[in-house]
Amino acid sequence: MAKLLVVDDEENIREVVREYAEFDGYEVDEASDGMEAISKFKENDYDLIIMDIMMPKYDGFSACKEIRKTSNLPIIMMSARSEEYDKLFGFELGIDDYVTKPFSPKELMARVHAVLARSKPARTEEEESLIRFDGLEIDMLGRSVSVEGKRIELTPKEYDLLFYLVKNKNIALSRDKLLRDVWGYDFFGDDRTIDTHIKNLRNNLGDYRDMIVTLRGVGYKFDAAAREQE
Repeated sequence: MAKLLVVDDEENIREVVREYAEFDGYEVDEASDGMEAISKFKENDYDLIIMDIMMPKYDGFSACKEIRKTSNLPIIMMSARSEEYDKLFGFELGIDDYVTKPFSPKELMARVHAVLARSKPARTEEEESLIRFDGLEIDMLGRSVSVEGKRIELTPKEYDLLFYLVKNKNIALSRDKLLRDVWGYDFFGDDRTIDTHIKNLRNNLGDYRDMIVTLRGVGYKFDAAAREQE
């Protein structure tokens, strides 16, 4: 689970970002100004920082500059100012993205996911190649799935969905997150798209169908232990 630090002097903005981030499965910490952000950065391990520019004590640019002295931790800046100068200055300091207020929380989360995906080190071919859960074999590089030694045929999107669930195993994934990350956040489908593909996936997985767990009111997760509990 990725851990985010949300830095803004406005409590209501921090609460909105926290709500959407936690719904998407992220762990969230908060800071109300740049000075507190630097202190928490030194004491904790974060995967990404979302930081406002205009704050008391220590502004976002100054905090970013201080963090960049020792770390390449991904940073997304937020500001009510949309001047090109602010954006260019931020990118010169080494920020990874820039969001102008007022912002869409869903779009912010899409940007968070994209930045985190870019910042992850490339996985080796061996790590990506073959994953086994008893008699279920998933070859992500070869895009093939076998159940008890027999290859099953999936649609391209069913492969994408299964691979995404497996890569994020044991993590609660909302339907919105699955639509955004598997289909693309500009996709105009609805929850039924996810539910239909999950149903087809389960049918194809046979005895391993229970590894795709329904989380009522949330979405789904892949849990290999779920079958063992049957």
